[in-house]
Amino acid sequence: LGNFEPAVADVVDKRKPGEGGFPYHTPPKLKNNVAHSNMEYGMNVVASDHISPNRTIPDMRLQECKYWDYPTDLPTTSVVVVFHNEGLSVLMRTVHSVINRSPRQFLKEVVLVDDYSDKENLKGELETYIARNFPAGLVRLLRNEERQGLIRSRSYGAEQSVGDVVLFLDAHCEVGINWLPPLLAPIRANRYTMTVPVIDGIDKDTFEYRPVYHGGQHFRGIFEWGMLYKEIEIPEEEIKRRKHHSEPYKSPTHAGGLFAIDREYFLKLGGYDPGLLVWGGENFELSFKIWQCGGSIYWVPCSRVGHVYRGFMPYSFGKLAHKRKGPIVTVNYKRVVEVWMDEYKEYFYTREPMARHYDPGDLSGQLELRRSLGCKGFDWFMKNVSYDVLKNFPLLPRNIHWGEIRTMVTGQCLDTMNAHPPSTVSVSSCHGTGGNQIFRLNAEGQLGVGERCVDASSHSMQLVFCSLGTVDGPWEYRAAAKQLHHKPQKKCLEYNKDDNSVRLRECADGVDRQKWTFKEIVPSDD
Repeated sequence: LGNFEPAVADVVDKRKPGEGGFPYHTPPKLKNNVAHSNMEYGMNVVASDHISPNRTIPDMRLQECKYWDYPTDLPTTSVVVVFHNEGLSVLMRTVHSVINRSPRQFLKEVVLVDDYSDKENLKGELETYIARNFPAGLVRLLRNEERQGLIRSRSYGAEQSVGDVVLFLDAHCEVGINWLPPLLAPIRANRYTMTVPVIDGIDKDTFEYRPVYHGGQHFRGIFEWGMLYKEIEIPEEEIKRRKHHSEPYKSPTHAGGLFAIDREYFLKLGGYDPGLLVWGGENFELSFKIWQCGGSIYWVPCSRVGHVYRGFMPYSFGKLAHKRKGPIVTVNYKRVVEVWMDEYKEYFYTREPMARHYDPGDLSGQLELRRSLGCKGFDWFMKNVSYDVLKNFPLLPRNIHWGEIRTMVTGQCLDTMNAHPPSTVSVSSCHGTGGNQIFRLNAEGQLGVGERCVDASSHSMQLVFCSLGTVDGPWEYRAAAKQLHHKPQKKCLEYNKDDNSVRLRECADGVDRQKWTFKEIVPSDD
């Protein structure tokens, strides 16, 4: 076995709730408590409260991971965990797992950053728990005096840390067996390296621990042109570069929540852009900055960390939301593309045309940082690092038309109703805020809404998944007749006022039911 493998395997007592990562089903008599917990936390904290904070979890690593030897002089680590109104038992299980499964000589501290929580048990009860259950000084609790959001709180945690490496975790994680040395070894070899563990899933209802990836496949992080995070299998170039299936491999980007980086290097890079609010886009900002400014990102198969994927975000952004004109996440994306993506930013605006009108705030500090660090251009990044993006998400043709699609009969708008594909597109009152009522028709005939596409069956208009690697489609807009024409079926889109549905019918000029107009939306300053 490798030099940091545990000498004795965990003993799993299946009589105890959740042991071994098995699901815990909350008794029916607690269903009201569970429903309330799900509304309050986005997960079943009632189940978590029944599960030991020191529970065992399964070893999801590849078998050969158990035989790696790592240097004995690895850098020390500060694990930074930001939380806001987190379930106490969930948060403490994160901390216990880190302390239980990390070689103590490398774990300098766990830094908890409370982003202005208002739950009573996260005040005195949390402080008492830390004092009674952990060695003095090993777990530090920092409290924000006002809400700062995840991004700024992480930067604050890094600034206050004392370890050589800062390692960020979300507040609802459980780290796996021998998870830390594999993350630290590449940083010891090259301090300009960020390392990312492979993430397993923890069920939000039962806290069952299970793999997200199966069959020993390796994936890496990329993006599509709306700046949504995606993962694909690693390309052949990366497979050939490695001698062992369990070796770390390069990734253009990462999901954002869990990673390790040399602390001084992170701060030299400016940490996160302080203009990014709350969350969203920070994973791309840091990834582009690292790669373009001389660093690298590696995913580490021998480091596994479980993560609870919540059903929804159980809190608002508070006053932070009022500091920005436009959707916070989209404006964050705009800051990233304007600073780092050079001419490729136009593909973001093709995908998200309303974003062109949002104010990203002052970018001068970030542009000066890029200049002072001597960073490469985004074209270099696309050709040398993220070369597999275009196979899946080709460069987007220009939009011929975009905006609300309004029927001439009532002036109402086509609307996806925020449904998940496959689903039916219908007509509803125009709300003027974009989102599910913003459509794009590009020069190749693709009619898109966000990352989805619109097609038609014989009886309805359908929201579907776009075919990966394609940017064309079946539509054309006949401006003179104001018709949306489906070329393969040689029919036109028609509105049915009786049920607000739309379907394809034989094209007929002069029929208002087949007349549609595009109306571009410019965000108001309100």
